Amino acid sequence: MANCDECGDETNMPYTCNRCGGKFCGTHRLPENHDCPGLQWNDPQGVWAEEQSASGSDDGDGGLLSGVTADPFRRGGPLAYFRGNMTYVFLGLMWVTWALQYFIVPNVTDIQAGSQAWTDIFALQSEHPEYVWAWFTSIFSHAPSLYHIAGNSIVIFFFGRLVEEYVGSRDYIFLFLGSGVLAGLGHIGLALVTGEPTALYGASGAALALMGVLTIIRPNLTVLIYFIIPTPIWVLTGLYALISVTGILGGNIMPGGANVAHAAHLFGLVLGLLYGQYVKDKVSLPRETSLGGGRRGGGGGRGPF
Repeated sequence: MANCDECGDETNMPYTCNRCGGKFCGTHRLPENHDCPGLQWNDPQGVWAEEQSASGSDDGDGGLLSGVTADPFRRGGPLAYFRGNMTYVFLGLMWVTWALQYFIVPNVTDIQAGSQAWTDIFALQSEHPEYVWAWFTSIFSHAPSLYHIAGNSIVIFFFGRLVEEYVGSRDYIFLFLGSGVLAGLGHIGLALVTGEPTALYGASGAALALMGVLTIIRPNLTVLIYFIIPTPIWVLTGLYALISVTGILGGNIMPGGANVAHAAHLFGLVLGLLYGQYVKDKVSLPRETSLGGGRRGGGGGRGPF
């Protein structure tokens, strides 16, 4: 039983509006019958208002970054074509950069032993933190083996699409690049403190930030590790945090052989958790279909990983 938000009549089977979330009787269940704020009859480009991103507004008014820039992904904006697709854009840039690395400097198998020009272009180095371009190129560059880029691509493909849907493409760009840059700078900053020179490359910091955001927004999201083992995302996040802290305390930021940037992982994860805490009350989890089939609500669901 519930009262209709429009007429106040009590109804046994109230309808919930997908746009405003109100409860209505059968007479007023349609958006046009209860003056739904999500319905814009004066919209010159269509009857229905464009789907708003979870960041607040499709035109930049009231969004998380509305004070920084208007949303270029709004309908009619310069990047409208890429709305909701920045995850795929970043993945494409990663693979293009990976191919470009080894086209420019062929037969490089170890970033530490490879060409200095290769390192200066693609790696964020503790010896040269002033190479500002490397803050960004290092996010998209990876090791020669497919394992490094493939692992990051899987995380970004599954987690990035959800985060972009929740926060919007504009805020997603700032999150991805910002967390990637800050995680990298945090990593080489720790290397400078410990006196161990290092060179960093890879999107792991940004990928772990995406995981951190989802851990706060949807802590019970089920992740299929190796596409087989179902695990709540908060457990996976805890394991990554433990491994990263253990790696850092072990004395090697990039242990020999594994070349794992534990500090960058931890910084990225913490940044994602902080950002998720910031936006969790500002985003709404829309009605959606689980990747494994069936409906999923705000706290559950399943996403393969």
